[in-house]
Amino acid sequence: MVKKSGSAPLNFTQSHALFRRAAAVIPGGIYGHTAPAATVPGAVPYFAAEGFGCRYRDVDGNTFIDLMGGYGPIVLGYHHPEVEAAADAARARGAAFNHPTALLVELAEALTARIDFADWAVFGKNGADLTNWAIMVAREVTGRPKILKIAGAYHGTQAWCTPGHGGLLPEDRAHIHEFAFNDVAGLEALFARHRGAVAGLILTPFHHPAYDDSVLPTPEFVAAANRLCREHGALLILDDVRCGFRLSTDGSHTVYGYTPDLAVYCKALANGHPLSACVGRAEHQAAASRVFLTGSYWNDPAPMAAALATLTIIARDNIPQKLAATGQRLVDGWLALGKKHGIPLIASGPPAMPYVRVADDPSLLRTQHLCAAAVAEGVFIHPHHNGFISAAMTAADVDETLERLDRALAKLAAGGQVAQTSSLPGSPSDAGAKQTGSLRYLRKPPVPLPCA
Repeated sequence: MVKKSGSAPLNFTQSHALFRRAAAVIPGGIYGHTAPAATVPGAVPYFAAEGFGCRYRDVDGNTFIDLMGGYGPIVLGYHHPEVEAAADAARARGAAFNHPTALLVELAEALTARIDFADWAVFGKNGADLTNWAIMVAREVTGRPKILKIAGAYHGTQAWCTPGHGGLLPEDRAHIHEFAFNDVAGLEALFARHRGAVAGLILTPFHHPAYDDSVLPTPEFVAAANRLCREHGALLILDDVRCGFRLSTDGSHTVYGYTPDLAVYCKALANGHPLSACVGRAEHQAAASRVFLTGSYWNDPAPMAAALATLTIIARDNIPQKLAATGQRLVDGWLALGKKHGIPLIASGPPAMPYVRVADDPSLLRTQHLCAAAVAEGVFIHPHHNGFISAAMTAADVDETLERLDRALAKLAAGGQVAQTSSLPGSPSDAGAKQTGSLRYLRKPPVPLPCA
């Protein structure tokens, strides 16, 4: 249980019971970026039950204002009526046919009409499906092996980029070369060192690593990335999975000035329905057709119908502008509350995707305390990962969120800390969790852990 200021403790009995059942039949109990040990074990819910607008309810009946949005997919709010009506209408006609439906073509046409450099589109289910395919396309186009990437950037779970450690071989990353974000000299050095061998440069619009502040690109870095790819005949691959359609209605490259050859979208594409997309230029379409891509469920019409509805709403209602304004008001209020309570806070990243943490907190332990206190007050935040503002969040919701964060910061200022978690289900040392190969860190780990 977690003590809620001025009210009864939150009850996580069902979450913990479900986790112990899960640990008996699922490796790690809950794996990947949603594993309890990636947050604050014992202080947060482990299982959700339902969502509505900018809130969700866990299996114990606790309701939270959600500042994570399912780690990004919920851009319009849970159970958006227009999106769900479109998905339901498509689902009523069937799923996973022998062939794609007309929605495949309609969605490809919609993306190529919206994104200025896009002449074609393909679809998968997760961002990792298509970031992996994109580097294969770059290799097919150029006949070269090497891929350059940002150190600490997350591009999915494939062997060449996973933040995990199990099941890997040295050969998996023999042709993957890393450099620091915004390091123009480092990027130039890699292109020079591997002259004639670089197939592509893959990067996110801004750097959003887990366990660290977000970093916006400098104009010099964007210009260098564009120039070096042109000069060396390499493809610029923009991993717009996390940012796409949140920062701009037509892709994040227009926000920062990138000129990509390929771009991958996913999280905000279909408001929670499983779908990803990769778009590219006409000169690479033939090569793309030679790189095999398929999945039994990838032509399912319901997510494509949801995506068409979501994209329409994002453009019609200028959702990126709303997210930026709502996020800015929330972040400004949050930082002011930190100052009020004598707890300096740092915010990084765009307001639509903010990461707020306690200043001078290299272990992130105090940030974990803040997360636990916020959750106890009914606001779900993450101590190590950027947040995602929902378009369903109203001015009244922002006011309520700040009131709850005010109480959380007051508790932290009074010396509130996370309860000892070593014996709780989902903690790194919990024997019942069987997390022998899973997440093991409560404090900032020496290597990156799975994010999304």
